[in-house]
Amino acid sequence: MKWQSSRRSINIDDRRGMPGGGAAIGGIGSILLALVVALLGGDPSVVLERGVEVGPNDGAPQASSEESDRSAEFVAAVLGETEDTWHSIFQSEFGAPYQEPSLVLYSGATQSACGRGQAAMGPFYCPADQKVYLDTSFFRDLQVRLGAPGDFAQAYVIAHEVGHHVQNLLGVSSQVQRAQQQASETQANELSVRLELQADCFAGVWANRAQRSREILEEGDIEEALNAASQIGDDRLQMEAQGYVTPDSFTHGSSEQRAEWFYRGIETGDINQCNTFDVDRI
Repeated sequence: MKWQSSRRSINIDDRRGMPGGGAAIGGIGSILLALVVALLGGDPSVVLERGVEVGPNDGAPQASSEESDRSAEFVAAVLGETEDTWHSIFQSEFGAPYQEPSLVLYSGATQSACGRGQAAMGPFYCPADQKVYLDTSFFRDLQVRLGAPGDFAQAYVIAHEVGHHVQNLLGVSSQVQRAQQQASETQANELSVRLELQADCFAGVWANRAQRSREILEEGDIEEALNAASQIGDDRLQMEAQGYVTPDSFTHGSSEQRAEWFYRGIETGDINQCNTFDVDRI
């Protein structure tokens, strides 16, 4: 991804190195469960307060200062790209200004309006404070543990979380939440899957529009993002965590679904093609 010349967002809240309190982590099983439940945009309050207390960086390899600075630069550049793209889309499609989210960088653990955020959960979006939360050590996990290397794989993750912010601004998130309160557990999970797949599609729309206006993509970037989407499907994560798959408990979508909806967004660049709630089968 050609991000070095991208405008850096000023909406970065860098809390790395600040005291964040112990992170609630209950071992590998809890880490994988957290990845399944809330890896990309789920409600972090479900698992944030469970487990035993450990230090915010216990057992995690520490990034060098140079690596840490580069990660912060990269995140600011990608967030800036999403801001420019969504400003344009909101103006042209809705005739309204786009309200930019903040992105919190933290190490180990931090507090959000949705509860305590921790590195083991992966990135998440909190609609209560309209902020994306990211421990950049997740980028190493994405490459090493999840088998999804590449800078555009990382950009896809950020764009997906920003997609949840777009859903929040459009009122989609609140509609889904109200519907879930009146639904069975299986139906609520399906609504969650549709919400997540729409965020994947929005990430694809961003990539399409940014490429058209600023030519940010390099050879292999799309494949990196599709691979990342596949690696974080519920079926793959459940198989890794428990050795079997229970589709009725999916909250984010299968590997095939996640890759398919991201590809739909990047192929069309049309936000109207991302209505996952208006199709019988996803």
